Amino acid sequence: MNTIVASCVDDTAPAELLKRGERLLEPDVYRTCLNGQPAVVKDYTRYRGTPLSPIARLLVRREARILQRLSGWKHAPALLGTIGGLALGMEFIPGQTLSAAQSVGIEVFEQLQYALTRLHAAGITHNDLHGTNVMVSGGVPVLVDFTSAWRSPRWLPVHPVSRQLRRSDMKNPLKMRQRLTGERPSASEAAQVADPRWVAGVRVAWKRFYRWFKGHA
Repeated sequence: MNTIVASCVDDTAPAELLKRGERLLEPDVYRTCLNGQPAVVKDYTRYRGTPLSPIARLLVRREARILQRLSGWKHAPALLGTIGGLALGMEFIPGQTLSAAQSVGIEVFEQLQYALTRLHAAGITHNDLHGTNVMVSGGVPVLVDFTSAWRSPRWLPVHPVSRQLRRSDMKNPLKMRQRLTGERPSASEAAQVADPRWVAGVRVAWKRFYRWFKGHA
């Protein structure tokens, strides 16, 4: 578990809204207290009683299972529990996001690369690794928001789709590193995250279809 900033005095104190869920199946996110500990809660309860309730419950269960598997890992928040099946409570991570950071040392990105290597070795890909989903707390990068995370079955790690998900995870931190430190990817790093031809082909086909669809809609 990561370092706690301070204990909460009252679990019944008003919650602080961090983000209002506005898109489909996007939760409200707020900071509150759970069992006397600062926590972040992802709340899907507005979907209770709607046709989307089973999907929201599935999202909560999936993310909770991923965090359970990462229990004790300093690069992910600790799971604090689920609430009513439609809300997920996790450890509050103090610090700033990589998106908000003005200056980050190269050692943070070295830690991040190592963390991703360990995550992938456990068969898990994050799949939404951008600057707002990486907190820097006490010089340690912490991955947050595992909604899109995927745990590959034991027989699947060598599958082309699994390899592509790992490449995508590694690609964004290299872009963030270049933006914040000015260090460009090395030749070996660029080769490691380069998309194979079939991925480029799928992207080109999708863009053509999308343009055609917009023109005929």
